[in-house]
Amino acid sequence: MAEAADLTALDAIVGPDNLFVGEAINDDHCHDESLTVDAVRPLAVVRPADADQVAAVVAWARDTATVVTARGSGTGLSGACVPRPDGIVISFERMDAILEIDTANHVAVVQPGVTLAQLDEATAEVGLVYPVFPGENSASLGGNVATNAGGMRAVRYGVTRSQVLGLQAVLGTGETIRTGGKFVKATSGYDLTQTIIGSEGTLAIATEATLRLHPRLAHGATVLIPFPTLDEVAAAVPLIVGSGLQPTILEYIDFITMGAITGSANLDLGVPQGVKDAAMAYLVVVLENRSAERVEEDAQALGELATGLGALDLYVLPAASGAALIEAREKAFWTAKALNADDIIDLVIPRASIPEYLAAVQQIAQPSGSLVVGCGHAGDGNVHLSVFQPDVDTRKRVVGEILAAGVALGGAISGEHGIGHAKKAYLAEVEDPAKLDLMRRIKTAFDPAGILNPGVIFD
Repeated sequence: MAEAADLTALDAIVGPDNLFVGEAINDDHCHDESLTVDAVRPLAVVRPADADQVAAVVAWARDTATVVTARGSGTGLSGACVPRPDGIVISFERMDAILEIDTANHVAVVQPGVTLAQLDEATAEVGLVYPVFPGENSASLGGNVATNAGGMRAVRYGVTRSQVLGLQAVLGTGETIRTGGKFVKATSGYDLTQTIIGSEGTLAIATEATLRLHPRLAHGATVLIPFPTLDEVAAAVPLIVGSGLQPTILEYIDFITMGAITGSANLDLGVPQGVKDAAMAYLVVVLENRSAERVEEDAQALGELATGLGALDLYVLPAASGAALIEAREKAFWTAKALNADDIIDLVIPRASIPEYLAAVQQIAQPSGSLVVGCGHAGDGNVHLSVFQPDVDTRKRVVGEILAAGVALGGAISGEHGIGHAKKAYLAEVEDPAKLDLMRRIKTAFDPAGILNPGVIFD
């Protein structure tokens, strides 16, 4: 394992201004936004300028048996970029260039430190959009690739996995590879791009990504639909998805969470008190199209459909209110954190099972006095729950049972946040041991010395 004297080689690779040790390490490099994984100060932080420097740092780490953790903006929620005290952090603040926006092929080529906000601004100038918005625009593309980030627009566009066409990546050996390219299909051996996406920095470190872009639709409407029961919400979702309306966003929000996020944003949506009192949950639907007339027609069709499905009413929100509601929903984690939530869950299940699952959640939570509330991407069955239970042992038991209940319904314990350090114990309890063993063998192929983010996903 590397000691302080060994770090002179890193100084030579990245330069003295880009190597930080001891008290010079910024506290932000010691944690992400996980509620349950403690911050750790690493041995050193390096800020490489390009892929060659990343490869040289990883080769040094291989030779010195030093653990490496890659870090983007640190907005993750599972502790995947929390370092080890005997390891180093590769931080991508300097690798933040948009290398190309290719309007002919509808792709962008970016370095891993580019943020979603940067890319959105650049693509807007040419009428295109990168459609993955996981709720925090300061998130980096490298981090999004590592966690397979999703977000509310996945019902229409899919998650990060659907948008990454190719990667440049550094393996645990220090070798650099390229996968995929500016094409949308290939049958040329194993799909290494898809293998690396979502691997949380345990297989390879992405140093460049080729991303699919889409036409930016100029017109949209946000529709708020209150329902008296969650069963009616769940019944409405597949019919809306199958209606041909192609919603860009299709979210459910329970009445407690709706009150919390609108209260936090000081947002009045004009819903009468009588409707609020009767609504157990809401659907939030965003419709987008290339013309205002098509959006209006789609909103009318959605209204007719929702009315026949038991909706209490339907509100086409003014543009400013609609944007404010979507922003408040995207900040639901921060609202939960401000209210002192003790843990968060992002389990995914078949969408038709949402009412059964949420009923099971309350049966698990209530006997222990735990409060579990939330919202979710109803269109793809991704349920987001905030858990309020300060007793650590009780909370771990309750969260474990809640996750197991979702897996029993055909789900998986994370839909988009990843496993990281925070959920690996739960994964070990519910996952097929043969699959975990296979994952370990795959990791060994990519990272034979085991230096890339060990202890993330599995021990």
